[in-house]
Formats: sequence, C-alpha cells, structure tokens
Amino acid sequence: MTSNNLQANLSAQGVESPSFAESSPPTLPSDVHQLRDDVLDATAELHEVLLEPLMLIYKFAGVSNVVSIDSIVRFKILDMIPSGGRVSFEEIAEKTNLDKGLVRRLLRNAISMRILTEPESDMVAHTKTSKFLAIPYISSWATFESHDTWPAIAKVGEAIEKWPHSEEANQTAYALANGGKSVYEVLGSDPEAAMRFAGGIKSLDHVPGCGDAFVAKSYDWASLGDVRIVNVGGQRGSVAIDLASKYKNLKLLVQDAPQVIQGADSTVPDSLKERVQFMPHELFGTQTEKADVYFFRMVLRSWGDQYAVNILKAQIPALRPGAKILIQDAVLPEPESATPLWRQRVQRSVDVALKFYFNSYDRHLDEWKALFAAADERFALHRVIETVDSNLSVLEVHWDV
Repeated sequence: MTSNNLQANLSAQGVESPSFAESSPPTLPSDVHQLRDDVLDATAELHEVLLEPLMLIYKFAGVSNVVSIDSIVRFKILDMIPSGGRVSFEEIAEKTNLDKGLVRRLLRNAISMRILTEPESDMVAHTKTSKFLAIPYISSWATFESHDTWPAIAKVGEAIEKWPHSEEANQTAYALANGGKSVYEVLGSDPEAAMRFAGGIKSLDHVPGCGDAFVAKSYDWASLGDVRIVNVGGQRGSVAIDLASKYKNLKLLVQDAPQVIQGADSTVPDSLKERVQFMPHELFGTQTEKADVYFFRMVLRSWGDQYAVNILKAQIPALRPGAKILIQDAVLPEPESATPLWRQRVQRSVDVALKFYFNSYDRHLDEWKALFAAADERFALHRVIETVDSNLSVLEVHWDV
C-alpha cells in the first residue's frame, strides 16, 4: 500500500510520522511528495465516495468553518493558549468577554477541523495548525478571507448576472461589496485592507512552489549567461534580491508603481546594490528599458485578456531580437492531467477567486497561446517549464523577428 511505502520512507530517513501534535513538523521531505500526493488523493476519494450526496455538498459548501476561524483570530484566542500547555473555555470566555457556551461551540467546531485539540473536557490546546495560524501574516490572511472575501462571495452571482462578459476590475463581486471600488482602489486607499491583503500575499510562501525562494529553482538562471533582467511588476524586489544573491550573472531592474517601490532600495544588501536596482514604472506604460529578459511573476493572472494583451504590447518598443519574456504563472491542467487532485482543487479555487476579485482568471495552455498571438504574432512560446512541487509554471517566450 502507498501509505505503507510513505511510512517506510519516513522511517528510513528518521522523520517522525505526521501528526496533529503541536510539535509535529509542518512539512514532509520533498523526496516523499509523490507518495504523499498518492495517499492524499486516494484517501480523499475513499472519504468522499462513502459520503452521501448531501454530506459531500456540505463538506465543500459549509460557511460555519469560516466563522470559527475568524473568531479565533478576531479575539486573539491563540495568544491565550500557552505553548505546550492548555487553557479552559471558561478562561477564554473571561478574557474575550464572550459567553462560555459560545466559546465552547466556536472552538469545538475548530477542534472538529483539527485546528485545535481538546486534551481533556473543556480544555483547549494547540495543534501544529493553530501554531501556524498564529503567525501574524497568516492571521492577517485569515482576517482578509473573512473580512474582505466573504462579503464579496455573497455578491458573485449578482456580479455575473450584471456583467456576464466584463473584464473590468470595478465590475466584480468585490466591487459590489465595496461601493463600486475595485480591489486596486480599495487597497490604495485603505491601509488596513492593504495590510490584510499583504498577509495573503506573504502566505503564498507556504503554498507549494509559490514562495519567493522557489523562483531560483524554477528556471535555469545560470544558463542565461551575463544578462540584464527587467522584473516587471516586481513589487519591493524580494525575488530580485534572492536571484541576485544566488546568481552572480544576473543584473536586475525592478519596476513597479512609485508608491510600491518607495524606500525598497534600502532593503538591498550593499553587496548587491550594483546588480539590483529599482525604477518607477506603471504596468501599462511603454517599456523603455532595453534588456535580455523581461520577467513577469504572477502579474498577468490579475488581468483579463484585453489588459494582459496591452501589458505585453507595452513591452514591444524595447524588445530586441531574441529577447526572452519569462512568465511565472499558473498553467491550469487539463482534465486528463496527472496533477494530483488535491493540488487541482487549490488551483481551481484560486482561479474562481481571481474572477470575483479582479475579473481575471488563470489560463490553460491554449489560452496562453491565444493571449500571445493576440498581443503580437512575434511572441513565440518556446517552452513551458513545469515543476512537480509547484502550482506555477514558467512560460518562456521569445521575441521572434
């Protein structure tokens, strides 16, 4: 059995068996990920085939779980639980000024999801999941989901009916829930919302293959030789700094909006300042910088086709023959794909979320090809680099003249 093989591999490496214990490692060694994927898909199928239809629907459609998670974060309950210890429902009720019965109901729902544990009656303790949820930026992400995403979800059907074919960022479920403002307008004017959203972005570090540090492994950067890379929409340069620290052949120019990159150069180590620089640049503005490579990381997924086409077209004035455009983004799997189902569920969920946030979507390979052709026939897709442990691929496009 695959589960036995997984356990045998862990034992051979001296790695403890996965558990919900507070001290249990949050991740497994990378060399057992294929076995892990097989076990996850097989056990999920077994669980779901045994459920009656209504119970299966409840599993994926229940909203009560968000209530418990939001309450845990909102009332800072995780801070009340000592590391390696336990605390009573009554003590939590006193500290939060909530009814003890309500505390019990909220936390026992979380316990049923294995977020917390009840080692003895009316006492609650941490699991590895709750310890993870206590990380400040993970808590910010959880708050973003309940405070910002939840109201938008209630408007999804209305938005689709009202604007069935729109790609406008202010014609979304999120906009309906925020007085007609797009997510960009809200984040630009509401610092607290921006902080919650930043927590969500930071949480991507824990999504398989999505973290900034994974970029260095996603492409053979050394093979490029001594090159200049323009990192379009590179935010505050965390990826550029990491790449420059690992590959001395790379010089990187990070482009983003002035308010995004303000002060970002102070985060660059002195040893890298000559090879990592910043430039104010609006995403739809004409590209003026000559370079060997233009790198877009999770940029185009936030825009519908008409806008993504304009972003690509804006690069053309600067492109030299043979210039490379590297796009790190999702390439959604086809139904017959060997991608594990549990990972596909994550990908499909993100794809739907992009609709109600941005009126954009994650693309299948044929949709990427159509996008490049619509921008200019000279954008030639050279190859797609997929990584087993990542939800993202790298599309290598050549400017073919």
